[in-house]
Amino acid sequence: MSLLRSQFRNSIAKICKRYQQTQAKVCAPPSAPSGPVFLNHTCFPDRVAIRDKIARYTYANIFLSANELSKEITKICNGRTNERVAFMCSNDVNYVISLWAIWLSGQIAVPLSSLHPKNALLYYANDCQSKLLLSSPEYVELMKSVSTNTGTTLHVLDDKLSLNCAQKNYNTQADLEGGLPLNFYNDSNALILYTSGTTGSPKGVVVSHKNLQYSITTLLDAWKWSPNDVILHTLPLHHVHGTVNALLCPLYVGAKVIMLKKFNANTVWSFLLGVGANPEDRKTTIYMGVPTIYYNLIDEYHKVFKDDPKMVEHIRVTLKNRIRLMVSGSAPMPATIHDKWLKISGHNLLHRYGMTECGMVLSQEYDSERFPGTVGVPLPGVSVRFAEEAAPKQEPKIVLESTNIDGKVVFNKKDPKPSEGNLKGELLVKGDGVFKEYYNLPEATRKEFTEDGWFKTGDICEYDEDVKQFRILGRKSVDIIKMGGYKLSALQIEGKLVLHPDIKECAVFGVEDEKWGQRVAALIVTKPDKEVTLDGIREWAADKMPGYWVPSIIKSVKEIPKNAMGKVNKKQLVKSMD
Repeated sequence: MSLLRSQFRNSIAKICKRYQQTQAKVCAPPSAPSGPVFLNHTCFPDRVAIRDKIARYTYANIFLSANELSKEITKICNGRTNERVAFMCSNDVNYVISLWAIWLSGQIAVPLSSLHPKNALLYYANDCQSKLLLSSPEYVELMKSVSTNTGTTLHVLDDKLSLNCAQKNYNTQADLEGGLPLNFYNDSNALILYTSGTTGSPKGVVVSHKNLQYSITTLLDAWKWSPNDVILHTLPLHHVHGTVNALLCPLYVGAKVIMLKKFNANTVWSFLLGVGANPEDRKTTIYMGVPTIYYNLIDEYHKVFKDDPKMVEHIRVTLKNRIRLMVSGSAPMPATIHDKWLKISGHNLLHRYGMTECGMVLSQEYDSERFPGTVGVPLPGVSVRFAEEAAPKQEPKIVLESTNIDGKVVFNKKDPKPSEGNLKGELLVKGDGVFKEYYNLPEATRKEFTEDGWFKTGDICEYDEDVKQFRILGRKSVDIIKMGGYKLSALQIEGKLVLHPDIKECAVFGVEDEKWGQRVAALIVTKPDKEVTLDGIREWAADKMPGYWVPSIIKSVKEIPKNAMGKVNKKQLVKSMD
């Protein structure tokens, strides 16, 4: 076993040496911008980029397959660029091949998820005016339906794409050339990611290649990414967390991504502990999750390991020494979960804050002390403000500004002597990671920015003077529910529930939950002589909304309390569920 470890270390050393030699010849260091992530393969063509359940794939393997697919996309798009291409793939190499192919062809990628019902997929395809749909073979029936109902061309990926990818080879540097000129990507959009707003239908957040480049390179430096990192990826790939933080960052720098199709606590523990036939693929150095993931890992730990003192010690030592970074985000983490994970793993989780519209904004610093409940300070190049709530027709009062200039955080307190406690207000953001627009919604875009160009996050933030870090207090609007890393629109869920034949009226809101962060709750008024049950709603909603939208708590009432203006006080409704 020691010989195997020695051979492995020697192999890694050789790879690193080759990588450094290649870097010196053909591209800038990973910490400096050197172009879009899908063109960085020339820096490390022979390094393993992805490991999924089928095979290992080098950066060259993936590029060659993506470049081939990009030519088919270009043909279907009649040679035009900046068309919207919606795609649905599992968490495997097909996703990366499809994403890179879309970009190499000069199109805008719109990731879709099988977690969403057909009606939502139809909406996304229509709303973004997709020119083409790409699908892995396992989703062909669902995507055929979307194609038929939207009149959009469907291209189904070869069912042997993964195997063929692993076998592709290059002979000369010319084989690794492709894509469009760099100035095209500097001026073009990369992604449309759909997010739920507080009102109306989901909006398509337009993310440019410049936005992506900034977000990736900033996180590379902040979280000390290196080519030697191995990240275990178990996150959905239609969100910034899974797509940018956990996938594009490692691919930019030449690291390895081990992709699991979905999160499974038992499987994740096996990888974290390096158990299995391929230890070289299980040497995880980074793991990222949402609070619910860590809750489930803790639950599995208590079921399987906690009564074995030797295993308890082995787990703590292994995780502490093997894994250099563990991150939690997308939803607030209860201090109880944070502390339990620290005791089990020896890891003080790094917490950060971001949004689809602006990427990562705040992060605890890699080498500094981390405090549960805080989300650090502005990342380099990010500026934030606190805006106090103002009376109607009055401008909000700015009480604090903070900017990170080349790693140095500068504060400008507009109200140096607050009446009580720490400074707080709605978090406003400026920076190169802030999105360009909501697709085809200029008025909705305008409303989300101040007149001087600050993006309004809708989150209330506090600066904790004692620990010198920011803390997110919650949504300015109670109509956003944060559950298991997802941001759900209560108004959208209400719009679906009132279509139930037995429901007259409803109010949806989030209630605090240790495992999920929040759970979806609904106060329901039924039609005369009718009644509804949780099981009945789940069955009815199966093809009408994602499973995680469906309320897990319901309460029937004769009427929903409203004020004189006909508005519902949801904060009071939360208390009524106790």
